Amino acid sequence: MSQTTPSTSTGFSHEKVETNNFLMIVLILLVVAVGGLVEIVPLFFQKSTTEPIAGLKPYTALQLAGRDIYLREGCYNCHSQMIRPFRAETLRYGHYSVAGEFVYDHPFQWGSKRTGPDLQRVGGKYSDEWHRIHLNNPRDVVPESNMPAYTWLEKNTVDAAALPAHMRALRKVGVPYTDEDIAGAQAAVEGKTEMEATIAYLQSLGRALK
Repeated sequence: MSQTTPSTSTGFSHEKVETNNFLMIVLILLVVAVGGLVEIVPLFFQKSTTEPIAGLKPYTALQLAGRDIYLREGCYNCHSQMIRPFRAETLRYGHYSVAGEFVYDHPFQWGSKRTGPDLQRVGGKYSDEWHRIHLNNPRDVVPESNMPAYTWLEKNTVDAAALPAHMRALRKVGVPYTDEDIAGAQAAVEGKTEMEATIAYLQSLGRALK
């Protein structure tokens, strides 16, 4: 009795993918790339994600300087700026965040870690004096706080010379700063402390949507 030799498949099979590391990596990257494009590209054409909400304005020169200080000091490591659409979050922080609030933020400060509270709706919640005391020594107003003090902000003055170039760069990516805004930026922050700038930035957060 003659034995028949099993025929070997020359087509595409799972075995070929599973035994060829290079081929598997290429296919994984292809799937991730296609999936990412399908999810992300449509967002660039949706008005709800590319147009500012009603009442949203670009940061003033002082607020922009404060935002730069916020980034420099790493505040985003402990504070998020994104309220998720869950009842527990909206009861504590206010209206959930929407994409149109962040079209002038480059980069946005959504964050994902909350050692401290979310700051998206902190604008107008406390007085300027409260923020000044809090930044100088957080435990003076929140006894259980583990936030460090930022006493040097009251001693340092804003780097006014850097603002015009920063605003011109932001205008190139869509922030509607006028020539007058840029020309007057240095004068607007001249002599202001980093404390004043940081407070101005915090007081601007989330006020376009309540």
